[in-house]
Amino acid sequence: MPTAAAADGVKLYYEEIGRGTPIVFVHEFADDCRGWAPQVKFFARRYRTLAFNARGYPPSDVPEDAARYSQVQAADDIKAVLDHLGLAKAHVAGLSMGGYATLHFGLMYPERALSLTIAGAGYGSGTERTTFHKDTDYLVRQFDAGMAAVAEFYARGPTRVQFMAKDPVGWREFYDRFAGGSALGHANTLRGVQRQRPSIFELEARLGRLEVPTLIMTGDEDEPCLEPAIFMKRTIATSGLIILPKSGHAINLEEPDLFNRAVLDFLTAVDAGRWPRRDPASQTGSATLPADRTTGR
Repeated sequence: MPTAAAADGVKLYYEEIGRGTPIVFVHEFADDCRGWAPQVKFFARRYRTLAFNARGYPPSDVPEDAARYSQVQAADDIKAVLDHLGLAKAHVAGLSMGGYATLHFGLMYPERALSLTIAGAGYGSGTERTTFHKDTDYLVRQFDAGMAAVAEFYARGPTRVQFMAKDPVGWREFYDRFAGGSALGHANTLRGVQRQRPSIFELEARLGRLEVPTLIMTGDEDEPCLEPAIFMKRTIATSGLIILPKSGHAINLEEPDLFNRAVLDFLTAVDAGRWPRRDPASQTGSATLPADRTTGR
């Protein structure tokens, strides 16, 4: 079983297939590397695809101490996988918790990222932050009853029902993966990574300095992530934004064809050197006038 060792010795299980430029997929809280199967099957035709299980998600190690889980550690674990495989750079794509980790990887190690795909990231960033903390604390306590008990309600949440309606078979597979996870690993991830992570809006200064080509993606019914996605688009000069219609949180599984094609177009542009910074001429403060016409009105 292939594993990469993190800096603190935690072993991270990973899967690798394909050849070419590497792309690393970073999974969400309620899934593991198997949730990237539609992307691995598609991108392995063109890229060297890597997907790994975060700490707390067997067969990766599950540290008992919640202090060994953090947002910074999640980004460092991406680096650990690259280091283990001797990869100087890679495209990195993450969903939700994985999107947060991907963003922080880009902020901490921009020289290691060919590009960033940040999908479904930002929950807990807005005015609902107090509710986010309350919900997180409640959810941590529920894991005492085991994974199956949590999966029964978590997988039917307001940003998951879209997946249930579109693809009941795919949703059931997702449900089973989540229900089969580690209760300790998920609870510690909530305590150390999710609850403690900064709001997207708190990262404004750092986002403004990010120069890595970035694709931001979200579903239009993933309410907690819509405003953070727009904020990232407005703040990261090298970013583009895609919003998938009638879609919730797990957009890579809900709409795999749309997701894959959008990411492929993005990677193709980046690899060709055709993903520029935003043109300042598009930000004159007017809806119609160029910069030389906005003075002295």
